Amino acid sequence: MRLVGLTGGIASGKSTVSGLFKSAGVPVVDADVVARNVVQKGTGGWKKIVKAFGNGILLENGEIDRAQLGQVVFTDPEKRKLLNRLLAPHISCGIFWEILKLWVKGCLVIVVDIPLLFETKMDRWTDPVVVVWVDPKTQIERLMSRDSCGQEQAQGRIDVQLALDWKKSEADIVIDNSGSLDDTKEQFQEVLKQVSGPLTWKERMMSRDGLLSIVVCTAAGVLLAQKNLL
Repeated sequence: MRLVGLTGGIASGKSTVSGLFKSAGVPVVDADVVARNVVQKGTGGWKKIVKAFGNGILLENGEIDRAQLGQVVFTDPEKRKLLNRLLAPHISCGIFWEILKLWVKGCLVIVVDIPLLFETKMDRWTDPVVVVWVDPKTQIERLMSRDSCGQEQAQGRIDVQLALDWKKSEADIVIDNSGSLDDTKEQFQEVLKQVSGPLTWKERMMSRDGLLSIVVCTAAGVLLAQKNLL
Protein backbone atom coordinates (compact mmCIF):
# COMPACT_ATOMS: atom_id res chain seq x y z
CA MET A 1 0.00 0.00 0.00
CA ARG A 2 1.27 3.44 -0.93
CA LEU A 3 0.38 6.41 1.27
CA VAL A 4 0.78 9.67 -0.66
CA GLY A 5 1.08 12.76 1.53
CA LEU A 6 -0.63 15.85 0.13
CA THR A 7 -0.11 19.26 1.71
CA GLY A 8 0.36 22.93 0.92
CA GLY A 9 -0.45 26.28 2.46
CA ILE A 10 -3.55 28.38 2.95
CA ALA A 11 -5.01 29.41 -0.45
CA SER A 12 -2.34 27.39 -2.26
CA GLY A 13 -4.91 25.24 -4.07
CA LYS A 14 -4.38 22.01 -2.16
CA SER A 15 -8.12 21.33 -2.10
CA THR A 16 -8.21 21.67 -5.89
CA VAL A 17 -5.52 19.03 -6.28
CA SER A 18 -7.25 16.83 -3.71
CA GLY A 19 -10.39 17.06 -5.82
CA LEU A 20 -8.43 16.06 -8.92
CA PHE A 21 -7.22 12.92 -7.15
CA LYS A 22 -10.80 12.05 -6.21
CA SER A 23 -11.99 12.64 -9.76
CA ALA A 24 -9.26 10.31 -11.00
CA GLY A 25 -10.59 7.57 -8.73
CA VAL A 26 -7.81 7.74 -6.14
CA PRO A 27 -9.20 7.50 -2.58
CA VAL A 28 -8.43 10.53 -0.42
CA VAL A 29 -8.40 10.75 3.37
CA ASP A 30 -9.13 14.42 4.13
CA ALA A 31 -7.79 15.57 7.51
CA ASP A 32 -10.12 18.61 7.46
CA VAL A 33 -13.15 16.32 7.20
CA VAL A 34 -11.79 14.18 10.02
CA ALA A 35 -11.18 17.32 12.10
CA ARG A 36 -14.78 18.44 11.63
CA ASN A 37 -16.05 15.03 12.68
CA VAL A 38 -13.99 14.84 15.87
CA VAL A 39 -15.37 18.17 17.16
CA GLN A 40 -19.05 17.50 16.54
CA LYS A 41 -21.31 18.20 19.49
CA GLY A 42 -20.89 15.72 22.29
CA THR A 43 -17.64 14.14 21.06
CA GLY A 44 -14.48 13.97 23.13
CA GLY A 45 -12.86 16.65 21.00
CA TRP A 46 -15.88 18.94 21.42
CA LYS A 47 -15.79 18.56 25.20
CA LYS A 48 -12.07 19.39 25.35
CA ILE A 49 -12.50 22.53 23.24
CA VAL A 50 -15.47 23.81 25.24
CA LYS A 51 -13.60 23.20 28.49
CA ALA A 52 -10.52 25.05 27.23
CA PHE A 53 -12.16 27.95 25.34
CA GLY A 54 -15.55 28.33 27.02
CA ASN A 55 -19.12 28.43 25.72
CA GLY A 56 -18.38 31.63 23.82
CA ILE A 57 -17.14 29.62 20.84
CA LEU A 58 -20.44 27.73 20.50
CA LEU A 59 -23.30 28.37 18.09
CA GLU A 60 -26.90 28.43 19.28
CA ASN A 61 -27.32 24.76 18.38
CA GLY A 62 -24.33 23.82 20.55
CA GLU A 63 -21.95 23.12 17.68
CA ILE A 64 -18.56 24.82 17.65
CA ASP A 65 -18.42 28.11 15.77
CA ARG A 66 -15.39 27.30 13.63
CA ALA A 67 -15.08 30.87 12.37
CA GLN A 68 -15.09 32.28 15.90
CA LEU A 69 -12.61 29.68 17.13
CA GLY A 70 -10.42 30.38 14.13
CA GLN A 71 -10.25 34.08 14.97
CA VAL A 72 -9.30 33.28 18.55
CA VAL A 73 -6.42 30.94 17.72
CA PHE A 74 -5.07 32.90 14.76
CA THR A 75 -4.47 35.93 16.98
CA ASP A 76 -3.00 33.99 19.90
CA PRO A 77 -0.09 31.58 19.24
CA GLU A 78 -0.42 29.93 22.66
CA LYS A 79 -4.12 29.20 22.17
CA ARG A 80 -3.36 27.87 18.70
CA LYS A 81 -0.80 25.47 20.17
CA LEU A 82 -3.32 24.47 22.84
CA LEU A 83 -5.98 23.70 20.23
CA ASN A 84 -3.57 21.62 18.16
CA ARG A 85 -2.45 19.74 21.27
CA LEU A 86 -6.03 18.97 22.30
CA LEU A 87 -7.18 17.75 18.91
CA ALA A 88 -4.05 16.06 17.57
CA PRO A 89 -4.75 12.63 19.17
CA HIS A 90 -8.37 12.62 17.96
CA ILE A 91 -7.46 13.69 14.42
CA SER A 92 -4.59 11.20 14.17
CA CYS A 93 -6.83 8.33 15.29
CA GLY A 94 -9.51 9.44 12.84
CA ILE A 95 -7.03 9.55 9.95
CA PHE A 96 -5.60 6.11 10.73
CA TRP A 97 -9.14 4.70 11.04
CA GLU A 98 -10.05 6.02 7.58
CA ILE A 99 -6.82 4.58 6.16
CA LEU A 100 -7.57 1.22 7.79
CA LYS A 101 -11.03 1.10 6.20
CA LEU A 102 -9.53 1.73 2.77
CA TRP A 103 -6.81 -0.86 3.45
CA VAL A 104 -9.48 -3.45 4.25
CA LYS A 105 -11.13 -2.66 0.92
CA GLY A 106 -7.84 -3.50 -0.79
CA CYS A 107 -6.88 0.01 -1.95
CA LEU A 108 -3.27 0.09 -3.11
CA VAL A 109 -2.76 3.87 -3.37
CA ILE A 110 -4.26 6.28 -0.82
CA VAL A 111 -3.80 10.06 -0.74
CA VAL A 112 -3.65 11.55 2.76
CA ASP A 113 -4.62 15.23 2.54
CA ILE A 114 -3.17 16.91 5.65
CA PRO A 115 -2.60 20.70 5.86
CA LEU A 116 -0.26 20.20 8.85
CA LEU A 117 1.56 17.19 7.40
CA PHE A 118 5.03 18.42 8.37
CA GLU A 119 3.96 20.09 11.60
CA THR A 120 2.44 16.86 12.93
CA LYS A 121 5.40 14.78 11.67
CA MET A 122 3.01 12.61 9.66
CA ASP A 123 5.21 13.01 6.61
CA ARG A 124 7.29 10.15 8.05
CA TRP A 125 4.39 7.81 7.25
CA THR A 126 3.88 8.99 3.67
CA ASP A 127 5.95 8.52 0.53
CA PRO A 128 5.95 10.43 -1.71
CA VAL A 129 5.03 13.83 -0.29
CA VAL A 130 3.27 16.14 -2.74
CA VAL A 131 3.32 19.87 -1.98
CA VAL A 132 0.99 22.27 -3.76
CA TRP A 133 2.98 25.48 -4.07
CA VAL A 134 1.98 28.97 -5.15
CA ASP A 135 4.05 32.16 -5.37
CA PRO A 136 3.59 34.60 -2.43
CA LYS A 137 1.89 37.34 -4.47
CA THR A 138 -0.70 34.97 -5.91
CA GLN A 139 -1.26 33.30 -2.54
CA ILE A 140 -2.13 36.52 -0.74
CA GLU A 141 -4.31 37.76 -3.59
CA ARG A 142 -6.28 34.51 -3.65
CA LEU A 143 -6.68 34.49 0.11
CA MET A 144 -7.95 38.09 0.14
CA SER A 145 -10.41 37.28 -2.62
CA ARG A 146 -11.56 34.00 -1.08
CA ASP A 147 -12.11 35.24 2.48
CA SER A 148 -12.91 38.89 1.72
CA CYS A 149 -10.17 40.09 4.06
CA GLY A 150 -7.56 42.83 3.94
CA GLN A 151 -3.93 42.36 3.01
CA GLU A 152 -2.68 42.67 6.59
CA GLN A 153 -5.10 40.05 7.88
CA ALA A 154 -4.34 37.73 4.99
CA GLN A 155 -0.59 38.07 5.51
CA GLY A 156 -1.05 37.37 9.22
CA ARG A 157 -2.85 34.11 8.48
CA ILE A 158 -0.11 33.08 6.06
CA ASP A 159 2.65 33.94 8.53
CA VAL A 160 1.33 31.61 11.26
CA GLN A 161 1.93 28.62 9.00
CA LEU A 162 5.21 27.00 8.02
CA ALA A 163 6.68 28.82 5.04
CA LEU A 164 5.41 27.36 1.79
CA ASP A 165 8.89 27.64 0.28
CA TRP A 166 10.22 25.45 3.11
CA LYS A 167 7.54 22.85 2.46
CA LYS A 168 8.46 22.98 -1.20
CA SER A 169 12.08 22.22 -0.34
CA GLU A 170 10.99 19.15 1.66
CA ALA A 171 8.66 17.78 -1.02
CA ASP A 172 9.22 14.76 -3.22
CA ILE A 173 6.85 16.21 -5.81
CA VAL A 174 5.81 19.86 -6.29
CA ILE A 175 2.73 21.10 -8.12
CA ASP A 176 3.05 24.79 -9.02
CA ASN A 177 -0.48 26.17 -8.76
CA SER A 178 0.48 29.79 -9.52
CA GLY A 179 -0.94 29.66 -13.04
CA SER A 180 -4.26 28.63 -14.53
CA LEU A 181 -6.36 25.62 -13.61
CA ASP A 182 -5.44 24.04 -16.94
CA ASP A 183 -1.75 24.36 -16.04
CA THR A 184 -2.40 22.65 -12.72
CA LYS A 185 -4.39 19.87 -14.36
CA GLU A 186 -1.56 19.27 -16.81
CA GLN A 187 0.96 18.94 -13.97
CA PHE A 188 -1.45 16.73 -12.08
CA GLN A 189 -1.59 14.18 -14.88
CA GLU A 190 2.15 13.69 -14.58
CA VAL A 191 1.92 13.43 -10.82
CA LEU A 192 -0.89 10.88 -11.15
CA LYS A 193 1.34 8.70 -13.30
CA GLN A 194 4.11 8.89 -10.69
CA VAL A 195 2.00 8.01 -7.67
CA SER A 196 0.06 5.30 -9.52
CA GLY A 197 3.16 3.50 -10.75
CA PRO A 198 4.08 -0.08 -9.77
CA LEU A 199 4.34 -0.59 -6.03
CA THR A 200 7.66 -1.49 -4.46
CA TRP A 201 8.10 -4.84 -2.75
CA LYS A 202 7.72 -3.18 0.65
CA GLU A 203 4.54 -1.37 -0.40
CA ARG A 204 3.03 -4.61 -1.70
CA MET A 205 3.76 -6.31 1.60
CA MET A 206 1.92 -3.47 3.38
CA SER A 207 -1.19 -3.99 1.29
CA ARG A 208 -4.09 -6.18 2.37
CA ASP A 209 -3.33 -8.86 -0.22
CA GLY A 210 0.36 -8.71 0.58
CA LEU A 211 -0.26 -9.29 4.28
CA LEU A 212 -2.65 -12.14 3.53
CA SER A 213 0.03 -13.73 1.32
CA ILE A 214 2.53 -13.53 4.18
CA VAL A 215 0.04 -15.09 6.60
CA VAL A 216 -0.80 -17.90 4.17
CA CYS A 217 2.86 -18.61 3.37
CA THR A 218 3.79 -18.56 7.06
CA ALA A 219 0.94 -20.92 7.94
CA ALA A 220 1.90 -23.26 5.12
CA GLY A 221 5.53 -23.22 6.28
CA VAL A 222 4.54 -24.04 9.85
CA LEU A 223 2.30 -26.92 8.74
CA LEU A 224 5.03 -28.29 6.46
CA ALA A 225 7.59 -28.10 9.27
CA GLN A 226 5.25 -29.92 11.66
CA LYS A 227 4.61 -32.62 9.05
CA ASN A 228 8.35 -33.17 8.59
CA LEU A 229 8.84 -33.50 12.35
CA LEU A 230 6.25 -36.23 12.64
